[in-house]
Amino acid sequence: MRGVRWRRVASQVGRSVAVWAVSTVTMLLLAGILPDFRLRSENGDSATDIAVTAAFGAGAFGLLSAVVWPLLVRLLLLVPALVLGLLVFFLNGALLLLALHLNPAERGAAAPETAVVVAAVMSAVASATGAALAVRDDDAYRRRLYRLSDRRRRSGPPAPAGPGTVFVQLDGVGHDTLLDAVGKGLMPTVARWLDQGDGGRPTHRLTPWRTDWSSQTGASQLGILHGSNHDVPAFRWYEKDTGEVVVCNRPTSAAELQRRAVEYAGHGGLLTVDGASRGNLFSGGAEQQALVLSIAARRRTRENRSRAGYFAYFSDPANAVRTALSFVAEVGREIGQSTRTRLRKQRPRVSRGGLYPFVRAFATVVERDVVVAAVTGDMLVGRTAVFADLVAYDEVAHHSGPASRDAQKVLERLDRSLALIENVAEHAPRPYRIVVLSDHGQSPGETFRSRYGLTLGDLVRAGCGMPVSRKAERTRSGAEARAAVRAALRFPVAEGGGQHRPEPGSEPIVLASGNLGLVSFPDVTHRMSKEEIDARHPALLPTLANHPGIGFLLVRSDRHGGVVLGAYGAEIPLADLDDEPGPLAPFGPGAADAIRRTHAFPHTADIMVNSIHDPADGEVLAFEEQIGSHGGLGGAQGRPFLLSPLGVSDPVAQGEELVGAEHVHRVLRRWLRESNGPQVPLETTEEERAA
Repeated sequence: MRGVRWRRVASQVGRSVAVWAVSTVTMLLLAGILPDFRLRSENGDSATDIAVTAAFGAGAFGLLSAVVWPLLVRLLLLVPALVLGLLVFFLNGALLLLALHLNPAERGAAAPETAVVVAAVMSAVASATGAALAVRDDDAYRRRLYRLSDRRRRSGPPAPAGPGTVFVQLDGVGHDTLLDAVGKGLMPTVARWLDQGDGGRPTHRLTPWRTDWSSQTGASQLGILHGSNHDVPAFRWYEKDTGEVVVCNRPTSAAELQRRAVEYAGHGGLLTVDGASRGNLFSGGAEQQALVLSIAARRRTRENRSRAGYFAYFSDPANAVRTALSFVAEVGREIGQSTRTRLRKQRPRVSRGGLYPFVRAFATVVERDVVVAAVTGDMLVGRTAVFADLVAYDEVAHHSGPASRDAQKVLERLDRSLALIENVAEHAPRPYRIVVLSDHGQSPGETFRSRYGLTLGDLVRAGCGMPVSRKAERTRSGAEARAAVRAALRFPVAEGGGQHRPEPGSEPIVLASGNLGLVSFPDVTHRMSKEEIDARHPALLPTLANHPGIGFLLVRSDRHGGVVLGAYGAEIPLADLDDEPGPLAPFGPGAADAIRRTHAFPHTADIMVNSIHDPADGEVLAFEEQIGSHGGLGGAQGRPFLLSPLGVSDPVAQGEELVGAEHVHRVLRRWLRESNGPQVPLETTEEERAA
């Protein structure tokens, strides 16, 4: 045993010396390349003196990075994650200048901007060298995790009995998209769990589920985390009683939606008992929160300040530099990919300029790294329930397409994140079950505007007899990623689709949520009926219903309560939808129930508009500028997945379907109770027993 211990010590010392040597050589090379970085005095020095200076500087920089850097990060925990990521370069450069200044011979010097470059390169090289050497030692990474785990166990209370559960949401990854990625070898971790061709035994089961009509993160995640998405008809909608446009990724709206859900469901959420919420729109009732949008509008206090994950990741300067460099590389990658699609005149295509490259880089690099680090920290302290949202695929698929090469590369990286979480679970103070799920899928297709040359708003204005602007109005996209950026930067209010408080008038308010459109008349205080709309604008409903890009409309009816309108005068009362599917035929089973449920919401728009859907290729037409969209009915967007360990009970009985985000919530809550005793609420309803 003593011999093994000495071998480990010798191995660690050997790796440290190797990293020091490589760092010294790197510093010498940089001094020869960069004009504003020198390792000699002004009078000149021998080669030996220069080498000693480089060795001293590399050693001092490494020591400062190991000792001073964690203290700096701890002092900067109040700085938002994105800002901290941008400060990495400058802080690292300052450490290098300090390391050179500590040299008693005072030979080394560098311009401040050059020090930033040198420090970044040296940190990256040291990290790569350490990782390469650790590969030769199979126990290196394992021992590091054990040390972290032991440190966290000593500093915190003992972990509760029973297994914990980690819920990882892969935003926008549909059931069929996941299976396709597994079949192509893009997600080996998921393939191994499902026993796809490696001859092992499966550890997980894959279950598809069906979203509500509003197939988007706001509705799905609210239902999954809080047990209710009642009165969430879309991603954005106009509320006549308050005169407000509610947008799910606006911090103030997210906070209000969470409050309503808690009141309607009668409990705090899925994560109320020893839970953590990471990268989500809503808290789920968790005490520990990081990048959670619903708390971004609140004044930060000790109770809602999120620390876990930031320190765990950024305390290692190599990690911080790697994330910053990856951020820059991802921006360059996006610019190159969008330029290539433009030069090739690839169709369909949407604009990917402006701030989008930075939003994408945040979603695919910074948000992923911070959230995964937070999850691993939660596991090492033994938290009972952790729910994390990784938005990278959804953001890229919106602009590049759900089946694009860009999106497939993101799936590969997400699989590596799952593998890391699985590895950390082996060293946690309690066993962990890993549940992977998605909130919706993505349906491909060109935009409504690119196909027909006008927006839904233009079409509504034409149907109302109003002038139509020649310049098409463009809507916002990339909702989930922008939400994460706003949560990181603590913006109190964010832009959304439409005005925050529109001025009352006869002008209709037209909002878009993927391929779902909403038309409201703000000067009428109640939800208008078909008869009232026909009396005011006789041509509007026929114009919309007969347009080739629109699948169907939902409006209230004084005579029938509610009707679905389609082309050629189709008008089907909601009570008769099952007998006469009519315009709903292309949208498959469950469409009628989803429409009836939304019709009952207090804030459903005067006119609900769903685009066409082609079952042959799964395409829809987005009313936003997205070539991969979700938000309405049609195609893969309404078919997400639930990947659960075999150790938990079946999500639904054989032959039954998992329908709606609220149903998913009841299943997840049941799994928590199976291993950890009663959760909130303590009562079990008849509906939950049936689930």
